[in-house]
Amino acid sequence: MILLIGKSKGVSLEEISEALNCNFKTTSEHTHRLEQAGLINKRYKGRSVIHSLSNYGRTIYRFIEEFKKI
Repeated sequence: MILLIGKSKGVSLEEISEALNCNFKTTSEHTHRLEQAGLINKRYKGRSVIHSLSNYGRTIYRFIEEFKKI
């Protein structure tokens, strides 16, 4: 989920759920926990919630991307 959100400037819960082929409610719970951990930010846009990485989330994203190269 961190990688998916990190590859976009903002992604909705529906887009995350579809991309990961995951149940909407499960996706919602995971994004809630990622927000509580300070890894993602939520921004309301009409009826949708747009998710993006926080500064801390971007650090984790870069670490994962570098680790994948090993």
